[in-house]
Amino acid sequence: MKIVNLIIVVLFCSNSFAQTQLTKKQQLDALPNTIENQLIKTYGKASNWQKYKMITRADFQALQKNIVDSVVSLKKNIKTKQLKINEQEKSILGLNEKIETLTNNLNSSIDEENKISFIGIGMSKNTYNLFVWSIITILAITTVFFILRFKNSNNLTKAAKTNLAEIEEEFDLHRKKSIEKEQKLRRQLQDEINKQRGV
Repeated sequence: MKIVNLIIVVLFCSNSFAQTQLTKKQQLDALPNTIENQLIKTYGKASNWQKYKMITRADFQALQKNIVDSVVSLKKNIKTKQLKINEQEKSILGLNEKIETLTNNLNSSIDEENKISFIGIGMSKNTYNLFVWSIITILAITTVFFILRFKNSNNLTKAAKTNLAEIEEEFDLHRKKSIEKEQKLRRQLQDEINKQRGV
C-alpha cells in the first residue's frame, strides 16, 4: 500500500510539474509581443549550464530580428511624429504671427479710436477734452472780464456824460452871466464915454 501511495504521489507531482511547465510555457506565449516580453520568453526557453543561460542560435536570431524591427519601427514612428511636431510648430509660429499682427492692428485701432485730430495735431480724447474745456473756461473768464470792463466803462461814460451835461449847463449859465455882465459893462462904459463926451 505504501508503494501505491508513493506511485500516486509521484504521478500526482509529475502531473502537477508538467502542468506547471505547460502553464509556464502558455503564460510566456500569452505575453504581448514586446521586446521586454521577448527577452523574458527567450530567457524562459534558455537552458542552464553552470551559472549561465544558453539560448539557441535560432532564438537569438529571432530575438535580434524582432529587436531590429522594433527599433526600425520606433525610428519611423519617431520620424513621423517629429515631422508632425515640426508641422505643428510651423503652424503655431504662423498662428503666433497672426495673433501678433491682429494684436498690433487691434492696438493701433484702439489708439486711433482714442485719438482726435485737432488742427492737424493728434491727441488723445482726454487731452482733447482737457484742451477744449480749458479754452471754454478761458473764453468764459475773458468774456466775464470784458463784460465787467464794459459795464465799468459804460458807467464811467454815463457819469462823464452826466458831468459834461452839468458842466455844459453851468458853462452856459456862466456864459450867459458873462455876456450879461459884459453887456452891462459895455453899457456902463458907453455911458461913461457918453458922459465924458457930453461934458
